[in-house]
Amino acid sequence: MNCGYSCIKERILNLNKIQFSFFTLVLLLVSACSDTSNKLTPVELQGRTMGTTYSVKFFATEQQIRTEQFYKDIEALLETVNQQMSTYRPDSEISRFNTSANDEPFIVSSDTAYVVQSAIDIGVQSEGALDITIGPLVNLWGFGPNGHVESAPTSEQIALAKGLIGIDKLLVKGRTLIKTQDQLYIDLSAIAKGFGVDKIAEYLEAKGINRYLAEIGGEMRAKGKKMDGSLWRVAIEKPTSAERAVQQVVDLQDKAIATSGDYRNYFEKEGKRYSHTIDPSNGKPITHKLASVTVIHDSTMMADGYATALNVMGPQKALEFAERQNLAVYLVVKSAEGFDVKYSSGFSSYIQ
Repeated sequence: MNCGYSCIKERILNLNKIQFSFFTLVLLLVSACSDTSNKLTPVELQGRTMGTTYSVKFFATEQQIRTEQFYKDIEALLETVNQQMSTYRPDSEISRFNTSANDEPFIVSSDTAYVVQSAIDIGVQSEGALDITIGPLVNLWGFGPNGHVESAPTSEQIALAKGLIGIDKLLVKGRTLIKTQDQLYIDLSAIAKGFGVDKIAEYLEAKGINRYLAEIGGEMRAKGKKMDGSLWRVAIEKPTSAERAVQQVVDLQDKAIATSGDYRNYFEKEGKRYSHTIDPSNGKPITHKLASVTVIHDSTMMADGYATALNVMGPQKALEFAERQNLAVYLVVKSAEGFDVKYSSGFSSYIQ
């Protein structure tokens, strides 16, 4: 059958339609695959570290979940922090420094040197309220790796231990630590958990994860928002040992939060309660009315360290210090009726 010009033109148009339909189908398939690969999936990891628990919540693509070893990597980096800074490990960097000779330069990792120097800086700012050389007193009162004591130490024992502490007896030069006091003993428990959280955050962001909530023992750091567009909601616990209840809820974005209090870690002897928080100025557990301190900061490590320092100070000095340093601080103070709340001007935007 002969086909004229109009017939040939019709065939070309039909062929073009088929090609266009096929091209459109390919585009739709590619688009669908792209949407699936870029879809964010919630991930939650949990474990134990530093004598407590940790949890990490974040959102990742399916490709990231398939190719990355998030749990293994986080476990490894937390193991590294423990091996650097735990006084419960005899072979950790800090434990080996604690048993090193007086005036002997001791080289540590850059992370350990950074944490020690940061703690010294907070100690200087707080006029000694945070003192990472307080280890002899912590051990004396039974809150260190040696375990609980049968009775409260004597005034003579306290005076002897006080003579062994002081951040002025500790020097940091690059990655080198030097003690100028024999038996100087560093305890980083007031700041190491916060540093661990920051290391998790650093790792996640290096992997392109920008929506997460990382936590170790209640010290947290949040980045971005959840998938529904809401902020990460964090509860400040009511400082009672009898029950777990919420004192205050705050929304957190691109910030860290840490709380220090004596309502969980203490011991009682002969009807008297002894807090685990030791005041370096007198060598004894704190006795003021400040029940808990919460600090919001860019760095979890700094929030952790500041919270401990403020908890030592007591409510009035803590609030004055927070205003001078422009810190976002929330205080829960014991009262005859239960608890009173005080907070710095920097914290006011977090109150709901």
